Amino acid sequence: MSTTVAAKPLPSPLKVGLSRTGLEVKQFFREREQLIFTFFFPIIFLAIFSAVFGDTDFGNGVNAATYFTPGMIASGIFLTSFQSLAITIALERDEDLLKRLRGTPMSPQSYFIGKIGLVLVTSILQFGLLLAIAGLLLGVDIPTDAGKWLNFVWIFVLGTASGSVLGIAFSVIPKSGKAASAVVTPVVLLLQFMSGVYFVYSSLPAWMRTVAEIFPLKWLAQGMRSVFLPGISEQDEPGGSWQLGTGAIVLSLWLVVGLVVAQRVFRWTRRDAG
Repeated sequence: MSTTVAAKPLPSPLKVGLSRTGLEVKQFFREREQLIFTFFFPIIFLAIFSAVFGDTDFGNGVNAATYFTPGMIASGIFLTSFQSLAITIALERDEDLLKRLRGTPMSPQSYFIGKIGLVLVTSILQFGLLLAIAGLLLGVDIPTDAGKWLNFVWIFVLGTASGSVLGIAFSVIPKSGKAASAVVTPVVLLLQFMSGVYFVYSSLPAWMRTVAEIFPLKWLAQGMRSVFLPGISEQDEPGGSWQLGTGAIVLSLWLVVGLVVAQRVFRWTRRDAG
């Protein structure tokens, strides 16, 4: 008499993705160079801008450190999500790591979950460290209003998610892993300069602000200004308001577009592998 053993069902894509998140986080903390760049790059830039513009009057009792903190947070999120993933995935594809993962039960969706989970964990830690140093050493006023922190949560989540899926989608653009940094970094720098990260946004040329409004970093930076700057600073924005509703729509649209494109163009192997 023969007996048949029921095949054990494969784990769900979500379970595999969460497991991948844990592995991604462990690997991240083993890379000291990447760890230092991710956590200290925004802090160093904030300290530099605070020193350079220390005597500048930003109005409404806002000092240089307070004004540039929202931009550094937005920039940090974009660097950790879009830039980091676009470069890292291109390198992993070039090194055939993705080709090996293809032979496991991992689906593209699980791989995406792992990468987005990594970005969420590192972005939260990055933000916490930046805010602690900004508040303790640079004189930044930390918001105490619960409504502002609720706004921060949805802006942070939407910005992180949209930046992550766009980074995954953009990772197919570089022809090789070695070329990834040269292709991705100029795009990020251009968006940073146009989106009010390194300058007072209202002082930028009108045509530049119009172009910046198409992309998510501008709305991420503006949303963060609504959290960390006093309410009266809203009138200094080009539109006379924080435009949080418009920002939510733009970030959500980029999230959907990025997810659809990432699903369609994602490759486990290099182009020359067929």
